[in-house]
Amino acid sequence: MNSYEAQLNELFASSSDASTVLAQILQNFACATGTIHIIDRASGLLKLYAHQGIPPFVLEKIQLIPVGKGIAGCAAERKAPVQLCNLQENLGGIAKPDAQKTNVQGALAVPIMDAQGLVVGVVGIGKMQPYDFSVEEIGALQKIAQRLLTILSI
Repeated sequence: MNSYEAQLNELFASSSDASTVLAQILQNFACATGTIHIIDRASGLLKLYAHQGIPPFVLEKIQLIPVGKGIAGCAAERKAPVQLCNLQENLGGIAKPDAQKTNVQGALAVPIMDAQGLVVGVVGIGKMQPYDFSVEEIGALQKIAQRLLTILSI
């Protein structure tokens, strides 16, 4: 087990607060912004559960996200990680204009799935410079997403 995994094991053992865990995730990935959304079963929308580093004028826009819309919504729909090297220059239409207002460039969203393979949420992280997350980083965030099930009130 590497020191990164050891830190996360300690964090999950000592904290049941999603905001605290998200702050540590951002520190470990050297990211400036992060969100955790959970699926609201009544509406089917992704509902903001925790956030760090998101500008106040954007928070209102990301409270509820339709599955299939934006980076988090696409990760939920695809049941797979979605990454953008530079959200500011996204030509594929995944990033929405309000997401671009965060000034985040490198972005990664990973679905949180339960034991039956159903998406129950999405964790997203972002850097302020263009960035391609490595296969190892994506895998690490996927492991973290599964661990988040232990602290989320779902």
